[in-house]
Formats: sequence, structure tokens, C-alpha cells
Amino acid sequence: MTRRFGTLEEEKVFKDPVHRYIHVRDELIWELIGTKEFQRLRRIRQLGTTFLTFHGAEHTRFNHSLGVYEIMRRMVENMEERENWDPEERLVCLSAALLHDIGHGPFSHSFEKVFHTDHEEWTREIILGDTEIKNVLLVMGEDFPKKVADVIAKTYENKLVVSLISSQIDADRMDYLLRDAFYTGVSYGQFDMERILRVMRPKEDQAVFKHSGMHAVEDYIMSRYQMYWQVYFHPVTRSAEVILSKILHRAKHLYSNKYKFKDKPKHFYSLFSGKITLEDYLKLDESVILYYFQEWQNEDDPILKDLCERFMSRRLFKYVECDPSIQMKVWPELIELFIKIGLDPNYYLVIDSSSDLPYDFYRPGEEEERLPIHLLMPNGDLRELSRESDVVEAISGKKRTDHKLYFAKDILEDQSTFPKEKQRILSLLIAQEG
Repeated sequence: MTRRFGTLEEEKVFKDPVHRYIHVRDELIWELIGTKEFQRLRRIRQLGTTFLTFHGAEHTRFNHSLGVYEIMRRMVENMEERENWDPEERLVCLSAALLHDIGHGPFSHSFEKVFHTDHEEWTREIILGDTEIKNVLLVMGEDFPKKVADVIAKTYENKLVVSLISSQIDADRMDYLLRDAFYTGVSYGQFDMERILRVMRPKEDQAVFKHSGMHAVEDYIMSRYQMYWQVYFHPVTRSAEVILSKILHRAKHLYSNKYKFKDKPKHFYSLFSGKITLEDYLKLDESVILYYFQEWQNEDDPILKDLCERFMSRRLFKYVECDPSIQMKVWPELIELFIKIGLDPNYYLVIDSSSDLPYDFYRPGEEEERLPIHLLMPNGDLRELSRESDVVEAISGKKRTDHKLYFAKDILEDQSTFPKEKQRILSLLIAQEG
């Protein structure tokens, strides 16, 4: 009979600044943490370029993944007190929580947009491919890797399990809000997680929350709203992401046009060709990306050189708020002027938009239907959160979007060349802010 992992002889404990301690009692979880694919997450920051805005934001997806596991462990313990859970189902939950971000690449979201990758697809590839992680999961049975992958892909048959890691209030979101708030030093992301876990109850396809805990859930929704606009969508972070994306676009363009790099970007070859293998993907982390950015500061191509110097030295683009409908009226003139002064608008004049839906209620037939958060009333009925909470009702279903126009202000302010044209550009840009 094939050996299956049991419990460790002695519990392993990670000291954690957010949860105080992370407890590991299962051999399976301990072995997964030790795989090279999971250890790679130490070299990928949780918040991408946010460290250029909030200098404390150096935490990694390794930290976060352990935190999500710990919250899930506590959720499952609470569930087990109220109903009988299959022990294997428990390990599926814990494994999915630990591995949910395993497919993230370096500077993940910017990276995905440029190279058209999807971290969730790579997560599935890593769990089901030729990896140490799959070999560890296989100890639990031939079908165990697929079960874990299905939870992360939201196709697992037990929808309650899926909701614990992927819903409007789940282990993933609770950890990243608390962790990101801690490492950025802001107070917006704080909420009473202990209370939320105490009032959580299993109910068919999802977890629900006792009505007496409604204010803790409200607090969570509002902290998420504040974190998105004060931290995740911070304009300085977005400026860094714009430059990062343009560096990758430029390198890809140069490669496709047979440019001779001084330092051959061999780690990017399969990315540039659109035929990236799992082995190549797993070799990518932020230390690799930053190595090339450091080297590309010495390239002959002036755009790649300048953008890399900007990123590495934090000489970011400035921005103005813009209304796309107004902005489009001056766009042709701006493009013409940028070309005239020798500044490629594809790299030095960029519109960036951000939007967030803090809480959504169920509306059948719409794209990306979201299960609402339900409150368990004293009489046993379920009520959708926004019908009981005036605070949540005020922001439900309301998508907030803003648009910013990023540009190299330092170049435009250098009046030694094309002074007339540069003054006109600055006046057009300033006019966008009204």
C-alpha cells in the first residue's frame, strides 16, 4: 500500500508579524513548503512595484501564501467543530490555500499584460505538471493534485471549499489586506478578522456570517475599498508599473526586430516567442528581471536605456488626471508634438486606468457573477449583506474608475531643445486637469 502523509511528530511553527504564529502539523503541508516551486515565491514580491511608493512593501508571495494557509487552517477547524469533514477534504483546502499563488510571475500583473500569460493557468500547470509539488501531492493519491487544482480553478464539486479561498470574503483577501496594510504602514486595511472567523458558519455552497457579526464584515468591506484606492492604485505605483511594462514591451520589440543586445536576454527568449515552457517559467523571478534592467541601462537603444535608468533610479513619470472624452480631443496634437521633439509617444505618453468594485450583489446573467455575502439571521433565514447594511448598500455594485495620463515631465521641462513645442505640450497636459 502506498504511504500517505500523516502528521508531524512535532508541530512546526513560523513566526509571522500578521498572525503571530503559523502552525504546520501536517506532513503534506510541510513537504509542499519545502519544494523548489514554493521556495521560488520568496523571490517574488507580493505587491510588485509598490515598494517604490511604500518602502516597507518588500514582503513576498511566500509570506502571503503561508498567511492564507493559516487563515484556512483556522477556518477549517471552525467548520470541523460544526459538521463532520472528510480528513482528505481538509487537506485539499489547506493545500489549495498554500498553493493558490504558486503560478505568479515576477511583477506579476504587469508581466501578464505584456506577455499574455495567466498566473491561474500557470498555477494549474505547476500543480499538474512535472514538478516537485505534484510529486508531493501524489503521495495523497493519484487524483489529489487535480482536486487541489480544481479548487483554485473554482471547478471543484464542493463549492463551500471553493468559497473559502475564492469569494468576496475569503482566506486570500483577508490575508492580503492585513499583510499589505502592515507592510505598507497604513491603517486602512485593518479589520477584526478574529470576529469574522468566530461568526462564520458553513451553509451548503458557501460560508455565511451570523447577523451579530455584521459590523465586522462591514469593516472588512470598507478596508478593502480604502486599500485599493490608497495603496493598490496609488499613482506613483502605477507610474512605476507603466515604466516596467514599457521596458518589457521595448525589449520584446527590439528582439523581434533582430536588435543585438549586449547581454543576450536568454531568460526572455521563450517569452518573446510566445512559446514559454514550464521549465523556463519557473526560472523567472524578480532577481532575474532586475538583473536585466540593470544591464540594459548600458544598451545602445536610447529608449530601453532611459526606461531602465528611470526604473532602477526611481525617476518615474509624472501624471495628470484626465477625462478620456476630453483628452481625446487633444490626443492627435499631443502625438504630433511628441514625434516632432523626438519622444516616442508609445513609450512616453501613456493613459492608465484603474477601477474597482468593492462589493457586488448577485445579478443573474451578468458577466463574472459574484456570490453575495449572506448574513444568517436569528430565525435561520439568509439575508444578502447590502439589504441589512446601510454602509455596504451605499457602495454595492458601484464601480469606481479613474484615468491618469503619464508622461516624462523632466524631458519636457528641459527647454534647451524644442522650447516652443515643449511648452505647448505642457500647457495641453496641464489643461487636462482643469
